[in-house]
Amino acid sequence: MDNFKNKYIAVVGVSAEPEKYGHKIFRDLLDSGYNVVGINLKGGEILGQKIYPQLKDLPIVSDLVIIVVPPAATAKIVDECHELGVKNIWMQPGTESDEVINKAKSYGMNVTARACFMKRNGIWK
Repeated sequence: MDNFKNKYIAVVGVSAEPEKYGHKIFRDLLDSGYNVVGINLKGGEILGQKIYPQLKDLPIVSDLVIIVVPPAATAKIVDECHELGVKNIWMQPGTESDEVINKAKSYGMNVTARACFMKRNGIWK
């Protein structure tokens, strides 16, 4: 995948709970200067940022969607990305299955799975 440092990134599964990966990833992307927005069905605000309930609520289509939800929810996110025209999806470890990876690829999406976005991009060591 491309370098997403200057792209519009949505993190699906942002959590208000600091110990959860959805919170850590969102926080550390913000701290690293990424143009990132958070998605959580509850909406609201986390880390001083507006959190959107769904991808379709964003003002523009994301260049990349990072998925940090349980595997059962990933298929729905992939379908939503397809409907919106999202081209790049990153499935954090533990969010993917072979079935959902193949589904995303069948939609013509660029999919990265079984790799941590944060480690791959040098944000986490």
